[in-house]
Amino acid sequence: MLAQFITSFIASAAFGIIFNAPKNSLVKCGFVGMIGWALYYYLVEIQVDYVFATVSASFLIAVISHLFAKLYKTPMIIFSVAGIIPLVPGGLAYDAMRNFVENDYSQALPLAARAFMISGAIAVGLVFSEVLNQVIRKPKM
Repeated sequence: MLAQFITSFIASAAFGIIFNAPKNSLVKCGFVGMIGWALYYYLVEIQVDYVFATVSASFLIAVISHLFAKLYKTPMIIFSVAGIIPLVPGGLAYDAMRNFVENDYSQALPLAARAFMISGAIAVGLVFSEVLNQVIRKPKM
């Protein structure tokens, strides 16, 4: 489990470097990714559906990104883009495409559907957090 957390921290921080995040925010980017992955990993371990675990983890990543953006006066996208990287179903999409190329459609279609659902779950979690943030911060008239 510790290896999972360390790896997700390194992956998120490394993508922060790739996306030209400020150097002083790289550790924070890694922390956001690690916390999101920790929630995802925990939910999957207790037999929660992958899609719900992804929505929950991406929501948490977006909430922490909002908090860090406000706290460190940095754009939220710096933390959310780097933090979401461990949840991206790249290996699953690769396996689906490999099976399509090998004309093994009975294996490829379920994998592709799962990759699309997980990708959509990431988007839903991020959007839900943004909507909730807008409702909470709604200006009083």
